[in-house]
Amino acid sequence: MEKVTPFLMFQGNAEEAMNFYTSIIEDSEITSITRYGAEGPGKEGTVLQAAFSLKGQEFICIDSNIEHQFTFTPSISIFLTCSTEDEIDRLFESLSEGGSVLMPLGDYSFSKKFGWTEDRFGVSWQLTLPY
Repeated sequence: MEKVTPFLMFQGNAEEAMNFYTSIIEDSEITSITRYGAEGPGKEGTVLQAAFSLKGQEFICIDSNIEHQFTFTPSISIFLTCSTEDEIDRLFESLSEGGSVLMPLGDYSFSKKFGWTEDRFGVSWQLTLPY
């Protein structure tokens, strides 16, 4: 085995999500995108497969060409360890916009500041500022 990579399946907005994540998290980038062509099977121009990194952690994602009865669930989340209060506040606000807050930012005794949110794409994020 070479490595383990988180895989995210979107329903037509993978590129929008990647652009959003890489724009708000420093040292992040989209590293490759392969798109569906006119011949399909997905909608032309949507993401057949893409890779991006957030602070060095690689992710793979797709736009599923099949409609599913399921989507992301908060039981699997991306955990961010922040360095400053400004950083956690900024990221939590950005990720929460258009989504839903599962646990508001606060002191939960296990972290100086912690929050859990689901973004507008349905991906769940836990943010912590350690003591």
